[in-house]
Amino acid sequence: MADEATRRVVSEIPVLKTNAGPRDRELWVQRLKEEYQSLIRYVENNKNADNDWFRLESNKEGTRWFGKCWYIHDLLKYEFDIEFDIPITYPTTAPEIAVPELDGKTAKMYRGGKICLTDHFKPLWARNVPKFGLAHLMALGLGPWLAVEIPDLIQKGVIQHKEKCN
Repeated sequence: MADEATRRVVSEIPVLKTNAGPRDRELWVQRLKEEYQSLIRYVENNKNADNDWFRLESNKEGTRWFGKCWYIHDLLKYEFDIEFDIPITYPTTAPEIAVPELDGKTAKMYRGGKICLTDHFKPLWARNVPKFGLAHLMALGLGPWLAVEIPDLIQKGVIQHKEKCN
């Protein structure tokens, strides 16, 4: 799965119990409560470890999520908008996170700025349905993707810090 530090972080994220998606009405409400509880715990743990790196919010139905993520490189903060929809077959199918402003800037991305999680993350998600939720998506999907891709994009000059652009 991952290194020991990642395992420890993930082990502190509450697992989810309700196997429900947006079509499941009352059960979806229960699943959303579990999702929020898990996300809140993950964000609190990150803040306590001085590793706060994203904000997420959703529409009223909990089917569309959006926010910001950031990556610190050489003491500079690179911030990006993120967005994703909950698939109708959730939680069997993991959401596809998009970082629109990076669309077309890396090979590890699909059209529309959706990050590539196919090889490493999706098999892990499939083995952990319904226990994994959005906090796991962030910890094991977006976080590692940012850690690999952002320094590479900076080094290649594909992205620059906003202050350096002015």
